[in-house]
Amino acid sequence: MHCWDIHTHREGQPDSIFQAGNSKMVEGIPVSLGIHPWELDFNWETHFEKIKREADQNPCVLAIGEAGFDRLKGPEISLQKAAFHAQACWAARLEIPLILHCVKSHDLFLEYLKSAKNPPCIIWHGWNQKPELAAQLLPFPVFFSFGRQLLHPGSNAAKWLAACPIDRVFFETDDSELKIESIYQAASLILQLPEARLAEQVIANWNTISKRKIS
Repeated sequence: MHCWDIHTHREGQPDSIFQAGNSKMVEGIPVSLGIHPWELDFNWETHFEKIKREADQNPCVLAIGEAGFDRLKGPEISLQKAAFHAQACWAARLEIPLILHCVKSHDLFLEYLKSAKNPPCIIWHGWNQKPELAAQLLPFPVFFSFGRQLLHPGSNAAKWLAACPIDRVFFETDDSELKIESIYQAASLILQLPEARLAEQVIANWNTISKRKIS
């Protein structure tokens, strides 16, 4: 059973996509590359050119990201919008997902989705928002990655997982020290589905939305 962790900050884990960011190019392992809103500066386009080249040439780059919006710890919104749009366009061009970081910025993300002509498939990582906010995103190619919040039965993450279409679901450990199996176990209890079934579903979900496959 391959329990894929689609977003982790721990390098070298099996069946995982390592969040390599914008500075650490890792050879031979699945990674996501992107410019996090916390790391944006006025020189971001120079950094992004390097990411574009690497993502274009390296089949181990499975996703763009983290990219997105953060009103609590990010630069001016115009800069965040420009960087996000550029990264979303590149993900769409390569036909791979974008890993979304979004804090207090649901409106900015929805604004993008309503205006984008060809958005990539976007995975909102660490989902723990209210289910009614998630429902607003279902008309768009948005997917939900659930992490440690599933260990808390009353969390928004647990509530939305119970209602979320199964073909929109992914799991992650993010920056925690948890094993991905513990996330699948929690999801299994919430959904009343075997962990093996969830593992198969995650692989199928990824391979449906990405040109670069996992197994």
